Amino acid sequence: MKKLKQLFALSLLLGMVATTVAQTNENSLLWKVEGNGIKTSYVFGTFHMLPKDDFLLTEKVKKALESSEVLALELDMDDPGFQAEMMKEVMIKNGATLNDFMDADEFTLIDNYLTSKMGVGLEQLKTMKPLMVSSMVMMAYLGSDVASYEASLIGLSKEQQKEIIGLETVAEQMAIFDEQPYEEQLDEIVKLLNETDEMKSMFEQMITFYKNENIDGLYNYMDDFFHNDIDQLDRMLHHRNKNWIPKIGEYSKQKTTFYGVGAGHLGGTLGVINLLRNAGYTVTPVLN
Repeated sequence: MKKLKQLFALSLLLGMVATTVAQTNENSLLWKVEGNGIKTSYVFGTFHMLPKDDFLLTEKVKKALESSEVLALELDMDDPGFQAEMMKEVMIKNGATLNDFMDADEFTLIDNYLTSKMGVGLEQLKTMKPLMVSSMVMMAYLGSDVASYEASLIGLSKEQQKEIIGLETVAEQMAIFDEQPYEEQLDEIVKLLNETDEMKSMFEQMITFYKNENIDGLYNYMDDFFHNDIDQLDRMLHHRNKNWIPKIGEYSKQKTTFYGVGAGHLGGTLGVINLLRNAGYTVTPVLN
């Protein structure tokens, strides 16, 4: 069950925490960052993929984006070369296929699910890494009526003719997943398909925390996903958060920047909000 929960969390928030901490941050998904030689900027916690009925881009977020010169996401998904780079990085190397990392029964289970839900079977995906398969399974689970905060932010930024940049490259993000054996990743997908009730319950709980803008509640909930797996936790979350802090300082010295990262990155002692404060910035919640 632990592995199932890890896969679910990663697929939905694409990077999200460990030791449970007392709630120290106010409930807000949007934070203003000032001082230490930078131009006033904003950090916003996104939810990468969720049902449209749960999607809401608030006025405070729209106003913060409009007042900014640059949109910075985890990845620059608006880059002309993004799709080509993504396709290159999701392919299994050395001519291997998914069949080399799973048995026939597992292949059939995933293939039947994707075919019935999306009309695309595992045969068409067999040269792609398990991360791509898990993403397809999550898309199939959510259905066609989904929304993305990243897509909405990109759309608004393009309308406002803003520059769009990324905090990390596709290769850097994909390398995180390559450190876990493909066999284990595929086993997690099989467990996911065999535990749909548990998946539904976890998803609904995360959505509740997100809609309440409770970043510490979401952070603490992730403790159950990564319990006692410090190495994976560091790879998926802590190292990335730490790497982003100097980049935020560098980018915001030049221009007012709106940062959109998965909400799981914000809360906790090693979250982006606390790390920015430790780096000398004044970080305050935008409540209205």
